[in-house]
Amino acid sequence: MTASDATTGAPVCSGCGVRLQSESPDKPGYVPEQALGREDAICRRCFRIRHYNDVTHVAVDQDDFLRMLSGIAGTDSLVVHIVDLFDFEGSVISGLQRFVGNNPVLLVVNKIDLLPKSTNWNRVRNWVQRQAKLLGLKPAEIVLCSAAKRTGFDRVIEAIQALRGGRDIYVVGATNVGKSTLINRLIRDYSDLDRELTVSRYPGTTLDQIRIPLDDGRYIIDTPGIVYPYRLTETVPKGVLQRLLPEKPLKPLVYQLNERQTLFFGALARFDFVRGEPQSFTLYVSPSLYVHRTKLERADEVYAEHKGELLAPPNADELDAISPWTRHSLRIPPGSRTDISISGLGWIRANSPAGAFVEVYAPKGVHVILREAMI
Repeated sequence: MTASDATTGAPVCSGCGVRLQSESPDKPGYVPEQALGREDAICRRCFRIRHYNDVTHVAVDQDDFLRMLSGIAGTDSLVVHIVDLFDFEGSVISGLQRFVGNNPVLLVVNKIDLLPKSTNWNRVRNWVQRQAKLLGLKPAEIVLCSAAKRTGFDRVIEAIQALRGGRDIYVVGATNVGKSTLINRLIRDYSDLDRELTVSRYPGTTLDQIRIPLDDGRYIIDTPGIVYPYRLTETVPKGVLQRLLPEKPLKPLVYQLNERQTLFFGALARFDFVRGEPQSFTLYVSPSLYVHRTKLERADEVYAEHKGELLAPPNADELDAISPWTRHSLRIPPGSRTDISISGLGWIRANSPAGAFVEVYAPKGVHVILREAMI
């Protein structure tokens, strides 16, 4: 008979203890409907651990995630916080420092392979240090890496060895930051588990923490990915998501604009250069994202006539899934090194010796900020 929750009687995964459900594949406890009534049913995540030694990410909402984090301060652990360099501010866990107590935090900055090959990495590292401080983070160490290209992973392992001191390892991060790749690498480097491992060796909680045993009797605690609704990548259909997330190094797009010119990013966002001397703006976005330039006075007309067609993604049948736009008015100081970051979409480097006044339209709730230029 399927295991059940002692209080509610609802079926739970016999591997990790999460309540089973068949409605949402990207949520904890997913199992195909036909498997719900099976004896000792296990969720899809535990199935993949058992048969493929693959810890795939699961997402939870912000409130559940923060409740789960609240217990870390009472442990003796190393916290590995993974963030996405392509959406740094959007993937940082807000308020993490108050949850970890005296435990050290290793900040792992993933997806460095997306930046141009000519990037000055010392400058990027210094930028990350300054941004982390502004966001209230106090990492014991910062490591830049690429999970996809395995660049810098040896340095991540070295930093963990130096900071761990025999502690458990909590791995935390937002969705789509590369957490699963790091977890699987840690399993290979720190554990003797093989492809025949059983789910029962991975006890968990209803929030789907997975405790992965290490050779020395301690654990890697894999936490579900947190969903931040202010990231564009969390609000778009899957087909659009594939075009938002770049897989190859970004090729900066430079636009020389006069005032009262507009750039459309498909039908996902709009950038208006409202006022200022003629100047260039450098775009760092996925090459799969279509950028269209027009005059500001025609922008509303162009959007109304061409959204979902010329202006795509999203396509016409996906438009209803995108929230209405909100306008953000931004003043770029003269002579500043400034990025205009649209969380989940990328950023625009403003090259403004005389300053500029711009407006950005993005789906409601998506964060649009000015920041010190990354590169």
